[in-house]
Amino acid sequence: MTDFVLGVDLDGVCGDYFAAFRTAVARERGVEEPSLTDDVSWDFIEWDLDSESFLDIHRRAVAEHRMFLDMPAMEGVSEALWRLSDAGVWIRIVTHRLVMNWDHRAIVSDTVEWLDSNSIPYRDICFLGRKPEVQADAYVEDAPHNIEALRGAGNSVIAFEQSYNRHIGGLRARNWVEVEEIVADLVAQHQGAFEGQLPGFDAGADRLYRHQNR
Repeated sequence: MTDFVLGVDLDGVCGDYFAAFRTAVARERGVEEPSLTDDVSWDFIEWDLDSESFLDIHRRAVAEHRMFLDMPAMEGVSEALWRLSDAGVWIRIVTHRLVMNWDHRAIVSDTVEWLDSNSIPYRDICFLGRKPEVQADAYVEDAPHNIEALRGAGNSVIAFEQSYNRHIGGLRARNWVEVEEIVADLVAQHQGAFEGQLPGFDAGADRLYRHQNR
């Protein structure tokens, strides 16, 4: 039986990009975070950002404030991905973090350190923007254009719910409990069964931490 490959986005899916970026915008503008609405569209125009100002603040947030190192993890993401991984699902991280030609070394380093410190299991990681080119059996994604492109290429995509993708129908998940349930159903459809945690593995998302601290 071949592995079921799950392509998992990072920002807005595993990590709370909204919370981290709102902190950066508030800091850069000298305003209180609650003054920045949480009902935003993909381009954050509600925060009076255009493409140039977004990229400028994003660059400083990543390079100076190390946003990718300190970003909060989504609730339950580690536990859900460990259970799926233990059931034989191949976790493939797919992210478009190298969006500009600067600080690639720091971005990649901070990303890997964040994954380890938040105990996120994965078999491989891809840094690219054109996600339909990644070979996976299903994807978890929040960006509207990526969801539409992936589905347009015939892929199964779970839209991880955010304010900027509410207009998109199809498979949706509001949290990682729902993602796990949907993936289990997709694996069962693909392979005929979903067995849950494989025998011989100890349970718990802190396994990586225990291994690193032996």
